Amino acid sequence: MKKIYKVLPGILVFVVIGLIATGSYLKAYLPDIADAPEIKVERSPERMERGRYLANCVAVCMDCHSSRDWSKFAGPLSGNLGGGGEKFGKDMGFPGTIYSANITPYNLGNWSDGEIFRAITAGVDKDGKALFPVMPYHHYGQMDKEDIYSIIAYIRTLDPIKNNTAERELDFPLNFIVNTMPREAQPKPKPDESERLAYGAYLVNTAGCVDCHSKTDKGAIVKGSEFGGGMEFRQPAGIVRSANITSHKETGIGRWTKEAFVQRFKQYSDSNYQSPAFTPNDLNSPMPWHMYAGMKEADLEAIFVYLQSLEPIDNTINRYEKKQ
Repeated sequence: MKKIYKVLPGILVFVVIGLIATGSYLKAYLPDIADAPEIKVERSPERMERGRYLANCVAVCMDCHSSRDWSKFAGPLSGNLGGGGEKFGKDMGFPGTIYSANITPYNLGNWSDGEIFRAITAGVDKDGKALFPVMPYHHYGQMDKEDIYSIIAYIRTLDPIKNNTAERELDFPLNFIVNTMPREAQPKPKPDESERLAYGAYLVNTAGCVDCHSKTDKGAIVKGSEFGGGMEFRQPAGIVRSANITSHKETGIGRWTKEAFVQRFKQYSDSNYQSPAFTPNDLNSPMPWHMYAGMKEADLEAIFVYLQSLEPIDNTINRYEKKQ
């Protein structure tokens, strides 16, 4: 025992040195991502319209990078388009505090198109800093390059909003680990729209459906729970959980028709739809229904085809749990 006590201080020193060295490496040499590509995105009307559609209705970039009116159902956009500043904090289950970036020309005016492309698809900003993956760059990195170019063309047209967002504060050890998260983009061509299953899979990846419709543990998706619902969204009034969107006939959407699925979204694009009033004492849906309602019916149908192909997961969800 005496020998153990003699060598223990030395072991601890080596452990501390190892931790310091590891931390220094994670800070100094990661993320190990290639330089931003040299590209110049042409801002054609067709490309800007495609980018508007993707950023507002499919990838819903504007959901996190704008302000939402939570006094109405599902928090429709209420201004500050692209100005950022939405807080993702510990009260919501995040390991620290993260703020969405300002993606208007006010903030990105001195970024090259290549630097924006790298940030969207690989998770590294203009200065080489790793982005926290609440920004779903792992999904965007699998999109068709042309669609990313279209998003870049669109956000270049946004009105510049003077809004300097706060720096994030991540808990230890995630403030080091975050540097390991970015990865090189692996773009894939967009399938032809006639290939309903493959095209639906492409849209589901673009929309990041799996990120919210799965169980999570410390921010990571629990393997085997994909699309089965259960992610918790903490609100002042309690907890809202995401729905099971697998093809299970009892607890998922296996009994839904294609028409019912499309109408579930499209009802919010109806000019006659009027949202009930919500207060902080009410549980509200975090799903940006009003944005997804702008999707083309054919795209929603393709998403339905893909979701129906998923392995059914029997998972009954207690969707709304109010504080007692």
